[in-house]
Amino acid sequence: MGKRAIADLIADEDAVINSDSLSRKKSRKDKSDKIRKPRNESTANSTAREDGNQDSAVAVNGNSEEREADDEKLARAERKAAKMARKEAKEASRVPKSPIDGSNAAVTTASRGRGDEELAKATRKAARKAEKKRLKKLAKAEAADMGSTPASSEVTSNSTSAIASRNESSATSPEPIAELASKYSEHPELTGLPQSEIDSYLASNFINIEDPFDFHRRPRPIIKFTYLPTSEAQRAAFASFAVPTPIQAAAWPSLLSGRDMIGVAETGSGKTLAFGVPCVSFISSLPKKQQKGVKAVMVSPTRELASQIYDQLVKLATPAGLEVVCVYGGVAKEPQVKAIRTAHIVVATPGRLNDLISDGSADLSKAEYVVLDEADRMLDKGFEEAIRQIIQCTPQNRQTLMFTATWPPSVRDLASTFMKSPVKINIGNNPTGELRANTRIKQLVEVVEPRNKEFRLLQLLKKYQSGQNKDDRILVFCLYKKEATRIENFIHHKGFRVAGIHGDLSQDKRTASLDLFKKGEVPILVATDVAARGLDIPAVKLVINVTFPLTAEDYVHRIGRTGRAGKEGLAVTMFTEHDKALSGALINVLKAANQEVPEELMKFGTTVKKKGHDAYGAHYKEIDPSKKASKITFD
Repeated sequence: MGKRAIADLIADEDAVINSDSLSRKKSRKDKSDKIRKPRNESTANSTAREDGNQDSAVAVNGNSEEREADDEKLARAERKAAKMARKEAKEASRVPKSPIDGSNAAVTTASRGRGDEELAKATRKAARKAEKKRLKKLAKAEAADMGSTPASSEVTSNSTSAIASRNESSATSPEPIAELASKYSEHPELTGLPQSEIDSYLASNFINIEDPFDFHRRPRPIIKFTYLPTSEAQRAAFASFAVPTPIQAAAWPSLLSGRDMIGVAETGSGKTLAFGVPCVSFISSLPKKQQKGVKAVMVSPTRELASQIYDQLVKLATPAGLEVVCVYGGVAKEPQVKAIRTAHIVVATPGRLNDLISDGSADLSKAEYVVLDEADRMLDKGFEEAIRQIIQCTPQNRQTLMFTATWPPSVRDLASTFMKSPVKINIGNNPTGELRANTRIKQLVEVVEPRNKEFRLLQLLKKYQSGQNKDDRILVFCLYKKEATRIENFIHHKGFRVAGIHGDLSQDKRTASLDLFKKGEVPILVATDVAARGLDIPAVKLVINVTFPLTAEDYVHRIGRTGRAGKEGLAVTMFTEHDKALSGALINVLKAANQEVPEELMKFGTTVKKKGHDAYGAHYKEIDPSKKASKITFD
């Protein structure tokens, strides 16, 4: 074998080096081709087999050049997903280094195949996500160009969250203004009145209306019965009245429009007709098929008040062909269960109504008109949980009304829980809603010894029940049931016609005594605080408080049984040393109503005991939940 030249050996070594580097470059390109994996991969592979590795690279590069400029983010996402998938494939296909034989080669080939499949799946998934994002951005851009971004947002895939937010807001907001306007149409004569006359009416009657929604033109109060959109048969109930009361005039437009409402007004202001007329109008406007079942429920704290509301509603509902039932405890359930099956309106006390609901005898699933009368009194008597149970049985699209004489935090919390952006109407020169006595009632407070109460009571009865005043109605209040029985017997033995009403009497006796007093057959009625709230007893000339109540609020409601419907009244209160803890609260009530404060009462002091919380006692701070918290920023 001959010797070769040194130049030939160098040339062969360069050729070997070039071929090795070329093979390494080709393997890198092959890997990049696998990573990119274009959709027309089969076509590219077949072309690569026929034309060689160089043609394959050109085909891949050609496909990448055809992509549009807005697909840069898509490619970036693909590369990122491919990189993650490649790492997982490498870990899965990694095997220990060993001499290569046939079995190890087969395992290696299979693992590489599985890695390639996982890589392709990850790439396709990333491509789909990037494509969805691109389509969303294009849809938003088109909507912005057309100037209708809110409408287009409902078309995109984000419409689910938009619809959910609309449903949530509809639960706490009233219907649109256009729909409200379609429910109530103002009388043309009322619309034609000058605005100055309307403003004068609102100012003279101290009517304050707070609406969370700003209307360009708020509904005007219905200051005449002829402006009320009801039939002539229903207007017959107003024959004995000249004009609507302030609470009626201010509440009717909002209630006829279907709005939730909070009415804060003094006792004897005509609140029953204020919510009774819209109730009958609402049920009458429904088709006959939809009028079946209980369509309205009205809750009151006492049996007597429920019976009074029932009597007023019967006069309104009977001409419209509607049935009303009164449900309360102390009597048999069977007649009430039978009557409630055909009733359209249910007037009830909380306890008995919850009993009928739990028995399955009362179905309130169609009651779209809910009224809470004397709401503050019901909360004071511990009916809050019962009220919540009743309201939860009614539909979500109900119209909720709340009437109260005061506006304490407990009533505000209840209103914020169940009412949808209510209209608040405050009647009287009392925007804060604090308890105030009727200024038409003359209040006389006498400081007496406890043993002299009966003697002083007899003197008052002889003074105001003699001569031509012998038939004047006098209401005598006591604190306890046994005390009421004793005072009733004392008055009866002195030769006066008297009846009694308190919790120890059966419901039949209570109803009979109240009817005799209303008709004037018995001019004197001895009662506990069960008769202090909401009862509309006509022409009560005098209220005598033999024993001062436990709170100043109950005192205001007691004397509110006189001086009703715009008339004058008189209240005489016997105050003893045992009641001195309430002297400060009583003095504040007298001063607020511009009444004379006796010197003997001032001696007990003017300190007002802070009202204690049920759970925290007097050591708590009252917070108005309607006010938003202020954000504090520290430097």
